[in-house]
Amino acid sequence: MPAVHQATVTAPSHFAPRHGDFRLSRFNPLDRILAYDDFNSGTHGWVELLGNYDGQSNLDTVDDHMRDFRPPQLSSCSFFDVGTHGAMSGTYALKVATRPEAGHTAVAIRRLTMAGRGRVQFETFFTFKAEAASEENDAAAQAGGGQWDGNTHPSETQFGAFTIATDICDTVRYHCVARYLNTDLGNHLQRQWVYPSVPEPTPREHLEGKANLDRLADFTAPNPEDWHPFGDAQELCYNEVPTKVNWHYLRWQIDTATRSNVELQVNDRIYDMREIPVPPYDEPYGSLGNLLNFYVSARTHTNVRNFLFLDSVLISVDW
Repeated sequence: MPAVHQATVTAPSHFAPRHGDFRLSRFNPLDRILAYDDFNSGTHGWVELLGNYDGQSNLDTVDDHMRDFRPPQLSSCSFFDVGTHGAMSGTYALKVATRPEAGHTAVAIRRLTMAGRGRVQFETFFTFKAEAASEENDAAAQAGGGQWDGNTHPSETQFGAFTIATDICDTVRYHCVARYLNTDLGNHLQRQWVYPSVPEPTPREHLEGKANLDRLADFTAPNPEDWHPFGDAQELCYNEVPTKVNWHYLRWQIDTATRSNVELQVNDRIYDMREIPVPPYDEPYGSLGNLLNFYVSARTHTNVRNFLFLDSVLISVDW
């Protein structure tokens, strides 16, 4: 496993609004802000990831595993017990929601291009939850999720994983990826950051007979053995029940000049990711010049819907 250095963050003695906008003072952007997505004002280009297809409208040719990634939604974070929770700031967050089917993945993507090469940074405030009240939730708890003990809740073991990733092409195509594996496929808590050691299968590889994934395949890296841990396990605040929302800070930096990861910060933990490999594709891909895409996904390992909420997203660069 690559060496990963961890550190805690020491807060500065004072905070000042950045770039003349007080809404940015909770972020730590690089020199140039490429995109600021405040979901109180819309989805800002975040859409469902849909695979490639043949012809003008022949959606039957979309790969099976990419036909049902579900569109992201604007959500006021409403729950059956407390009503409308709202986002960290304002009313709406971006919600990425799976179906209640073990193995289902929901994916939202933001498509950009590069005007230079160098460091790129993705920041967000996020939270994750399993569905709070449903017959499926109760059945999953009885099947091995454990019993409520006044502190921990069975629904915590019913959330599978969430992922932040890129799709980049500068004549060479590659993906930088970081995943929070909350539970393994057996629904045991892992709370571990992991990365894939293989590039993501593509529709062209499917057409060439190199990849044939079923509907519930893990599209980022289908083989569980191709996921590897980095750093120590990190317990994130779930706060005992599935309707208490606590927002987590995440800052992830990559370098498109070196096609590498740089570091990941989640709350007060920083992971040095510079030694973590980023596998490129062996073959070139056309029509992708200067591609700079970001995606987030939620993946359930039980028959319970999983939710990833993003309060806002800031993407900055040092170009």
